[in-house]
Amino acid sequence: MYRFVFGFSFVLGMVSFSRAASPADRVLVMISVDGLAGSYLDDPKAEMPAIRELAAKGARAAGMTASTPTVTWPNHTTLVTGVTPARHGVVGNNYFDRAAGKRVVLISDPVYDKAEIVKAPTIYDVAKQAGLKTAAVLWPASRNASTLDWTTPDVLTAELIQKYTTPALLAECAQAGLELPRVKENEATPEKHEPRDDRNTKIFNLILQKHHPQLGLLHLINVDHTQHSFGPQSPEAYAAIKIADQQVREVWDALQREYPGQATLFIVSDHGFSANNRSVLPNVVLRKAGLTQPSKTGKGPNVQVVVQGGCALIYVQDKEGREEVLKQVRKAFTGLEGVAKVVGIDQFKQYGVADPARDPHAPDMILFIENGQFFGDTASGDLPFADKPERKGSHGHDANYPNLYATFVACGKGIIPGVRLGQITNLDVAPTAAKILGLKMDNVEGKVLTAALE
Repeated sequence: MYRFVFGFSFVLGMVSFSRAASPADRVLVMISVDGLAGSYLDDPKAEMPAIRELAAKGARAAGMTASTPTVTWPNHTTLVTGVTPARHGVVGNNYFDRAAGKRVVLISDPVYDKAEIVKAPTIYDVAKQAGLKTAAVLWPASRNASTLDWTTPDVLTAELIQKYTTPALLAECAQAGLELPRVKENEATPEKHEPRDDRNTKIFNLILQKHHPQLGLLHLINVDHTQHSFGPQSPEAYAAIKIADQQVREVWDALQREYPGQATLFIVSDHGFSANNRSVLPNVVLRKAGLTQPSKTGKGPNVQVVVQGGCALIYVQDKEGREEVLKQVRKAFTGLEGVAKVVGIDQFKQYGVADPARDPHAPDMILFIENGQFFGDTASGDLPFADKPERKGSHGHDANYPNLYATFVACGKGIIPGVRLGQITNLDVAPTAAKILGLKMDNVEGKVLTAALE
């Protein structure tokens, strides 16, 4: 298995910072409400009094274009690095490891520390080396990050939560009645999402109160999971958004208490959502096209599909004859009902995706599906969607679909009230946060949102 290990010296060599950047009572907090489409800000059915009030007092984007694929882990990594997945290396929520001949799942984080998968400096790396205190609660791709002082990372099981949460924080949470889940009888059971968000908001506020970090990251997940189960713009989705808005309010109130007049808050998301009404099963298409031959390596079929909801990553294991195989794959999917685009390596740069010759985790081809549809990953049949219902909402689609646009709101210290930014990209978030804190991030692909800054 390929592993990327980037130590402290790498980060030092790639970033610049100012040690006089921020006084001890200064803070920038970024809250990611996973799956909160930018369109919800203008949706009268969405009860978001706190977020709308903060947007009115500060700046907001009409929409924020996400990175490809429009899924959680690559986009959260872009939000803190200011570079595309081609640069930061988190290519999807999962990927196919050609060397090992198996899929690697990142989203529940059973395998990798942050230093092994994130190849670009993050805002918290830069802040820590400038002498600032840093914190992150449930932030993807941050497990065991050496530059986070206080953290409980985005891991799925009780076992991993206990193992990778800052030890002192575990004790403080227990003392405050916010004890993190423990492993019982060697079982590691995933938590439900709504109570997890509630507890993690309280843990984040506890960190603000006790440790006064100058940079804090909080990831709320229930809006995303609710929309997967019930669909976007569903009654359940609106209820989840209302709860997330209340949690944003709790953090903002804590910031006013702990950092009066000195707090900046970013409210962001990683992607929007598509409502599902039909699925396409790429493995069935490959089977019908006769493209399920075994790899010469003996590690499963030569053509592997890694589904990301609204897109599918195509990997070809054997180097010999790869171009011919890719031509056959393209022919099988071109013009197929529901398939919007078949994107080859020659187009990867415009999507911010790495060439597999440079990053072995990157695919050989990407399939994008039309809005309202999603890719399934079974090869066992092709029943109509109505007869084989799956989840009601997806993302991963082309980032240029307006319903896939993410949210960006900024308010507080350093933000001009009443600014409307138009369409931005999530590449702009990290360099703007760095600017507010008096830090500098070199070699980013985004720009500082100067129109919003005092």
